[in-house]
Amino acid sequence: MSAKSIRQDIVNVPNLLTLFRIALIPLVCFLIYDGAPWSCLIAFIFFWVAGITDWLDGYVARKQNLVSLTGKFLDPLADKLLVMASLVMLVALGRVPASLVIIILAREISITSLRALAATEGLVIAAGEGGKFKTAFQMVGLIGLYVHYTYVINYGFISFKFNFHRVGFWLLCISVIFSVWSAWEYFRGFIDAIDGKNRQEPSDAA
Repeated sequence: MSAKSIRQDIVNVPNLLTLFRIALIPLVCFLIYDGAPWSCLIAFIFFWVAGITDWLDGYVARKQNLVSLTGKFLDPLADKLLVMASLVMLVALGRVPASLVIIILAREISITSLRALAATEGLVIAAGEGGKFKTAFQMVGLIGLYVHYTYVINYGFISFKFNFHRVGFWLLCISVIFSVWSAWEYFRGFIDAIDGKNRQEPSDAA
């Protein structure tokens, strides 16, 4: 890696899509903070666009062989910044209790630090099932919290009121349970990897 290669990586298509996703974050936060029903719906639309670019940049990178170290750094960073910024704004609006957000942020910081520590030891910790469920419930929960308001849903002769905030809140609560579970999976995987490395070193020395 060099400064020149990093500059070249920044302007490839997958990384430009990731940077576009990062650029959407202030706009999404502003719309959430505005709080009007139309603002909430537009915030949801931009969040959906961000999700599409998240899939698209990975697809393009693999298809055109543009996977880069810069992209590996920017892609998860963009995802975490979008989620964290959204949660902070939702706390400010009173839509989410601060205690839930503290647990979510503490988990993300802890896992990021653990991965960095594992990398210095030459260890790779695979993501467990808990992390996948956490992400799924968290993303859908955020959509509900973005939209926030209650709307009447009509299906022909059947109509009912759908409270997006209530559904989003409980889905986020479920995601917190999976957050704690996945954090335990990571820590257990790290300890097992360290134990495996320590058992291997004496045999290598012999």
